[in-house]
Amino acid sequence: MEQPWEGYFPPIKIWGNLYFVGTKPASTHIIDTGDGLIMLDSGYQHSLYLVLYNMYKIGLDPDDLKYIIHTHGHIDHMGATRALVEMTGAKTVIGRADRDVANGKLDLSYAKELGMEYTEYFEPDILLDDGDKFTLGNTVIDCVATPGHTPGAMSYFFDAVYGGESYRVGLQGGMGINTMCREFLDKYGLSYSCRDDFIKAMDNQADIKVDIFLGNHMQHNHTEEKYKKQLDGDERAFIDPDEWKTYIPWAKQNLLNMIERENRQ
Repeated sequence: MEQPWEGYFPPIKIWGNLYFVGTKPASTHIIDTGDGLIMLDSGYQHSLYLVLYNMYKIGLDPDDLKYIIHTHGHIDHMGATRALVEMTGAKTVIGRADRDVANGKLDLSYAKELGMEYTEYFEPDILLDDGDKFTLGNTVIDCVATPGHTPGAMSYFFDAVYGGESYRVGLQGGMGINTMCREFLDKYGLSYSCRDDFIKAMDNQADIKVDIFLGNHMQHNHTEEKYKKQLDGDERAFIDPDEWKTYIPWAKQNLLNMIERENRQ
């Protein structure tokens, strides 16, 4: 596995007010709302300096950061949050069921599985529930509970606007089946019902309109390949209305395939 401090990737203006400033091991996105910046996932604490460097490089001032919204409570998506809060005073937002992971009461940050330790705890300022709307400046984010990968995983949907053109953005809350495998669930005494929750969440999201699909990690939405297309002159490289429709059923089938493999063992 690539270490967080080895994972530099250049910043990207995806479309209009939407930016990628993250790293290869974990994606971080920024929305410039006109009334301040929203960060979607902070990434590992080890690679915060890379995220900050990318923000400055693309013209985004960390002092303008107002909110850090998390897809779920794992170290690779919230590890740098406490440091950012102390630096900028930004408020923190996470799905309600992941609160006690963020604040350290539950040891389910996936840090141990990555050979790390999660110690940068924070008490979330805002807890999200299914159907909530989060508004700042020119941006309204629809928040959809998509549990499974973690109990509090949340997906986010909003518009990115540029030159009079608006595209619907979708960021899925957590697609990894690593926390739904038998070994992980048994290790922490967790219910297998998370698998049913995940399947239901995927079914509920399958028909949502998404023009720009964002991933928790670069490989989910082929960030690097799209960036190269941008460099070759394709300013709409990240716009693909079919990608979400393809990935959501794939994510569901990926879990079903794992369950089938376990049942054969």
